[in-house]
Amino acid sequence: MLTHAQIWRGVDRLAQRAGLSASGLARQAGLDPTTFNPSKRISADGAKPRWPSTESIAKALEASRIGFEDFAALATGAASGRSVPLIGFAQAGSHGYFDDAGFPAGTGWEEVRFPGVDDEDAYALEISGDSMAPVYREGDRIVVAPHAPPRRGDRVVVKTRSGEVMAKELGRVTNQSVELISLNPAYDNRLLNPSDIVWMARIVWASQ
Repeated sequence: MLTHAQIWRGVDRLAQRAGLSASGLARQAGLDPTTFNPSKRISADGAKPRWPSTESIAKALEASRIGFEDFAALATGAASGRSVPLIGFAQAGSHGYFDDAGFPAGTGWEEVRFPGVDDEDAYALEISGDSMAPVYREGDRIVVAPHAPPRRGDRVVVKTRSGEVMAKELGRVTNQSVELISLNPAYDNRLLNPSDIVWMARIVWASQ
């Protein structure tokens, strides 16, 4: 059985996984932005713990696309998921690290373990530079799942035929174009022809 503290720890870690605040997670789940705020976790007089509703947790899990087992692992800190290969983001455009489908290949990877990651071909990238700030900062690690089909609003890693690798938010997708929205407002959004993209994979975890 999960304790009050563990449930709320799970909520915070679920938000962190998506690179969001607690209120950002609530908005993503279609809830009132204050649903998961610290002020909601204990009564006004500080005497009685308050629990999130089953419905709000279910909606947050659905929006984050993880199951309750993974949420429980986040809440308790139990070992879950698997070890995934890690490489520096700056190296990701180099030849030999990925195949043409965006799956990790070659050598030079070290291993790191992340909870809630079940994709056998998932891998981690370590952020360098400021192009993804403030969502992802230098030294943060993101886990990418090649088998997870991205949809509009997801954060994705994209490799272009020119060898450029970037992390963006997926915008509108048509037969003629793919809109990539910059996480850092100082950088321009991108509009690519689908034929210019070698692979695109969804970001499923962020360690910050």
